Amino acid sequence: MAIADLLDDLFPIRIPAEAAENLSGFRAWVTSEEFPENWRASFLRGEILLDMSPEETETHNKVKWEIGRAILTLSRILKKGTYYGDGVLLTHKKANLSTEPDGMFVSKDALRSGRIHRIPRKDRLGEYVEFVGTPDLVVEVVSRSSWKKDAQDLFDVYYRAGIPEYWLIDALGEEIDFKLLRRGDRKYIPVESQRGWLESQVFGRRFKLSRARDEDGDWQYDLKAKK
Repeated sequence: MAIADLLDDLFPIRIPAEAAENLSGFRAWVTSEEFPENWRASFLRGEILLDMSPEETETHNKVKWEIGRAILTLSRILKKGTYYGDGVLLTHKKANLSTEPDGMFVSKDALRSGRIHRIPRKDRLGEYVEFVGTPDLVVEVVSRSSWKKDAQDLFDVYYRAGIPEYWLIDALGEEIDFKLLRRGDRKYIPVESQRGWLESQVFGRRFKLSRARDEDGDWQYDLKAKK
């Protein structure tokens, strides 16, 4: 057996031709039953990016869930909208984008105005797997396999999609690099830190992300919010 045939048997990565043709084909593929559950795929301006690597627990998974915990709690208090964790497809047709952010916040105003809308599942009433349009906020936590996509590719595409805030968090180094990026006239502009606090216009709050080792030497993260 040829090496190429052996690798094909071990790693059957097959992307349908129609998925690579355009955004509509990609969306049909990733929302179909044929799409593998453990795959994460993005369509960025005609290019398909696949990430099948497992999440690193200390510098990605814990960060992602702490951000989600804090924003979900705050959004319930403010009653302005809903925070969605990873696994929800976000599509913006004009930006030629379809991806699964690590998190996103969708305000009630955005839904009521039609700036974004949910796409219902065809087979299950009242369930949704995709948002189409512009959310108020997206969150990406950098991993070693996704650095270029999160810090470079999505930086431009999220801006073209008109998303007001982009939270980009890199916990791979000695210190946490938490960037709260606000949409400017031509690109995203990092919000200036005030003693470690970053102001979000979406929530009308300031946020500070910190971490410390617990008694077992593992990282524990804490996202605080204040007026």
